[in-house]
Amino acid sequence: MDKQEHLEALSEIRTMMERSSRFISLSGLSGVFAGVFALAGAAIAYFKIMELQNSDSYPGRGLFEVDLKFYLFFFADALCVLAASLLTGALLTMRKARKKGQPVWDNTARRLLINLFIPLAAGGIFCLVLMYHRLFGLLAPATLLFYGLALLNASKYTLHDIRALGICQIVLGLLASVFLPYGLFFWALGFGILHIVYGTVMYYKYER
Repeated sequence: MDKQEHLEALSEIRTMMERSSRFISLSGLSGVFAGVFALAGAAIAYFKIMELQNSDSYPGRGLFEVDLKFYLFFFADALCVLAASLLTGALLTMRKARKKGQPVWDNTARRLLINLFIPLAAGGIFCLVLMYHRLFGLLAPATLLFYGLALLNASKYTLHDIRALGICQIVLGLLASVFLPYGLFFWALGFGILHIVYGTVMYYKYER
């Protein structure tokens, strides 16, 4: 009996140490909302492509053969999706933390954000370089790849499920780099569908 009690005590100590070293207040619903925002942004971009395709200014162009005008629109569209996702994620995470009596901002949260935003910042700058060189077809693969690397880099400071999401984003980014004409669809799959699936799983696994 004493041995069992010692094992339970060690298990509780291990759990407490893991919680102290990992940010566990991430809300699964924030992933769902991020996915919905991304699908909405992808739909707007798709209809913009159709509009340009049917325009007299783009005779004979294929579905994805568009130029700087579209990609500037797409860049602004993606920034709006990112801003809405970050704002919603922050609000839902703070709500979850307050509900569970957990700190929203501490050393673990700071390390998480630093490790997340370094690859994201590098990816953002790289995307601007791609636009400067007019390599627009590589934007979707680049955003997926750098986002996946950012999640992978930050996963050691939060729930392990983030690591699986990061790996999936990297795989999609590599596939999008091979099938360049379908970059928008891979982007919608990665930032939209995967986020919704991930957020739903996280919600039922940790919050219900």
